[in-house]
Amino acid sequence: MNGGSEVLRGHLLGALAALVVVVLVLETSGPFLTAQFTTMAYLAIAAGGLTVLTGLNGQLSLGHGALMAVGAYSTALLLKSAVLPLPVILLLAVVITLAVGALVGVAAARLHGPYLAGATLALAVAVPGIPLFFGEALGGEQGLPVRMPEIPGWLADAAYFVTGQDLTSIRYLAYLSWLAVIVVFVLLANLSRGRVGRDWRAVRDENVAAELAGIDLGRTRVRAFVVSAGCAGLAGALMALSARLAAPSGFALTLSLLLVSAVVLGGLGSLTGALAGAALLTFLPPLVTGAGTDLGLSDVQAAHLAPLIYGLVTVLIVLLAPAGLAGGLRKLIHSRRSS
Repeated sequence: MNGGSEVLRGHLLGALAALVVVVLVLETSGPFLTAQFTTMAYLAIAAGGLTVLTGLNGQLSLGHGALMAVGAYSTALLLKSAVLPLPVILLLAVVITLAVGALVGVAAARLHGPYLAGATLALAVAVPGIPLFFGEALGGEQGLPVRMPEIPGWLADAAYFVTGQDLTSIRYLAYLSWLAVIVVFVLLANLSRGRVGRDWRAVRDENVAAELAGIDLGRTRVRAFVVSAGCAGLAGALMALSARLAAPSGFALTLSLLLVSAVVLGGLGSLTGALAGAALLTFLPPLVTGAGTDLGLSDVQAAHLAPLIYGLVTVLIVLLAPAGLAGGLRKLIHSRRSS
């Protein structure tokens, strides 16, 4: 019990330190960089949930972009029809995605390996077509516009009192997104260090031994899928708010594959790795595109250069650091301490 309290205390102290860093970074960033940090935040939430599912529980999902679409469209519809505070709307979007994730998780509980990957791949392909079929309600190809609620007056006053600057809608969304990252990562870290996390790892490592130890394999897999789906729903809701739009093109299969690559690049089973993978997804393509333009390439050529460089970086990390960036960094620190 004391060990669990110490772990929780450590996670809370880390969350407080992270909040201080977030405030310092966002208050010194311009509008474009602030928007990039918002993108990194919702990608980190989605990658964190996928890390739990794939890295800790051993279930490979190629359909998390579809679950993000559920959260995004739920947010768009709730903002359109309900007068509720934004945190409540985000919570409702997460609950709706949790329900969808539970249905998918129960259906896929008996699947594993390539069979589960194939089932979730079908989900990723099918879900973006639903808004096209129900075009009148969901906006069709054009999607649904997402209205950004006004900043509460008390929050704007408090932000001005603390920072001496007016709280813009871009910075408000960035703060909200990073606060969500901190809360989600603390919850995931506590789950992974507790009994639930031990059950996930046991099912991942050896099904038969876990079942002999009294672990319900189906329930454990469904629980992991539901937690991961909730993270995807929150990420999709924040993505819709950031883009001011929920459209099928934003949740294509490419998004699901990018999330998987972020988890692999950062390090399977590591929340720090999920954060690193999200940072790569956010900052590497614009950096490469800008460098290509500076070298004399056209805008189209520079835009096509970014996926190439991202693919090369992926290959290099897989070859040189099979455990991902987080695993490679841990190995380097351990080897230096040993030497």
